[in-house]
Amino acid sequence: MIRIGILGAARIAPRAIIAPANALLGAEVVAIGARNLERARNFAAQHSIPFACGSYGELVARDDVDLVYVALPPSAHLEWCVKALANGKHVLVEKPFASNAQDAAEMVAAARAAERHLIEGFHYRFHPLFERALSLLRGGAIGRLRHIDAVFNVTLPDTPGELRYVEALGGGALMDLGCYCLHWIRTVAGDEPTVVNASARCDPPGVDVEIQAALAFTSGPTARLRCSMQPDDGVLFRRLRVEGDAGVLDLENPVSPHSGATLSIESADASLPQIISGGDTTFLFQLRHVIEVIEGRAKPLTGGDDAIGNMRAIDAIYRAAGLRPRGLSA
Repeated sequence: MIRIGILGAARIAPRAIIAPANALLGAEVVAIGARNLERARNFAAQHSIPFACGSYGELVARDDVDLVYVALPPSAHLEWCVKALANGKHVLVEKPFASNAQDAAEMVAAARAAERHLIEGFHYRFHPLFERALSLLRGGAIGRLRHIDAVFNVTLPDTPGELRYVEALGGGALMDLGCYCLHWIRTVAGDEPTVVNASARCDPPGVDVEIQAALAFTSGPTARLRCSMQPDDGVLFRRLRVEGDAGVLDLENPVSPHSGATLSIESADASLPQIISGGDTTFLFQLRHVIEVIEGRAKPLTGGDDAIGNMRAIDAIYRAAGLRPRGLSA
């Protein structure tokens, strides 16, 4: 049994970790840690969690926790992932992995020193639909890759306490939405990109509400990333489009295929009938994968050098757009 402690009484935690743990054999949420005991107790009572901790430090020090799920703002990931690892815990950390590549490298080094797993919560990556898309691409279904286009737009209001609009906490469209687009692109390309150019619209200053970037890979393909948390049309839009020299693959809603997604291929030779997805959530597949990794039955698909690479590219896009990477002075 993998005993899970949640670090941070976050809105994402019930969907991302509590519901999957309740649905799976071999996992149990045993404790919640929040900034004060009352908040932790309220969260614990609401979600039937046995123990409530009034500090993050108390949670990561518990002997009855095997895996810490870090649901804190990106600015807190370095400190609390490192502390959890130092206390002998495996860690599943919410995306984006860190504030910047420098922090990411320190976190990965801490995991290796502690001989514990540190996995990034790109939940989409563990879903069979994305695996199917990768299998088709790697099998040459559209030929040699030429261009990858990734878009993630969703309206996220600037309400009091909304961390996405606070630069110091790791806010911004690229950090919250574009990290997905970038991870799709890098995973499909199987390579690290060079940033050709980037531009952003900020409101408040320093916080990108919209950003776009052109990328290139030494392996051949080009790519474009676009994301907005204030789209003009207000429409939720998530798409990965991959163009090859023999066809095109379209994946609509790679983020949460359990809520409805389509995968299709058009090529000169043959067209793939649309694959429509649903069923179990990406979060359930994610936790199942984490359990398999901890038990030695699988190798982690996210985290490690992959996480450093994603943060390095995020830093480069920010610099190309004339913005500071999060947590750095320049």
